[in-house]
Amino acid sequence: MLKIRASALGAVMSEPKSIDPALLVGEYKKLHASRPKDDEAKAAKEAALRPLIDRTLSAGAKTFVENEAKQFVYGYRPHFSSRETDKGTIVEGQSIELYNSVFFTDHKKNTERRTNEWITGEPDIVCLRSRKIKDIKSPWSLATFPAIRSQGESSLYEWQLRAYMMLWPDEVDSAELAYCMVSTPEELIGYEPESLHLVEEIDPMLRITRLSFVRDLEKEELIKTKCKAAQAYYELVIEQITQEHA
Repeated sequence: MLKIRASALGAVMSEPKSIDPALLVGEYKKLHASRPKDDEAKAAKEAALRPLIDRTLSAGAKTFVENEAKQFVYGYRPHFSSRETDKGTIVEGQSIELYNSVFFTDHKKNTERRTNEWITGEPDIVCLRSRKIKDIKSPWSLATFPAIRSQGESSLYEWQLRAYMMLWPDEVDSAELAYCMVSTPEELIGYEPESLHLVEEIDPMLRITRLSFVRDLEKEELIKTKCKAAQAYYELVIEQITQEHA
């Protein structure tokens, strides 16, 4: 059974451009073909068809699931590496230390992974005292660091944090996304200006941008719906690969 990684959930949650034709049966088919005469009727139609949209995977979501099915059948996991991801791995501890020094906390890196019927994930920090999940992002450079909250808004990261809250339902009520700008290891900088990467002289308060999210049970139900659709499509693709190579 496919379990969607929290970090990849955003790919599954993307909005489809149209409803899956296989779902348009009976009264739904008639409703979809109808032409509302006014805004009120149009709104009523959209509300009635909303459950079908929620059960439909976008083209991007299908591509993601197809790749997951292929990896399962052929028994491999792709390896992706870049300077940006390498930095994130190398400086993760430093970013948590920066956060602790600025906000007088004593957070430690979480190592517990949880899995439920739909998703799996391992957040950076689980703070039981404040009932909050915290995930740390280490931007590549000052050029990519979000200096204001609106620059750091990301649907992919939001769904990742909502997945974590769903996996720790009894312990947390909210989540925080923290962009922590720490210096890039010199061996990764390459030919870019060091002024974009060596940031220790900058006020630590200016090097952290935080966004907050509150647990939303309706959005968690949508996660379940989309993941169920992804799991069904995953099984279908595995069967298709098997049949086409029989």
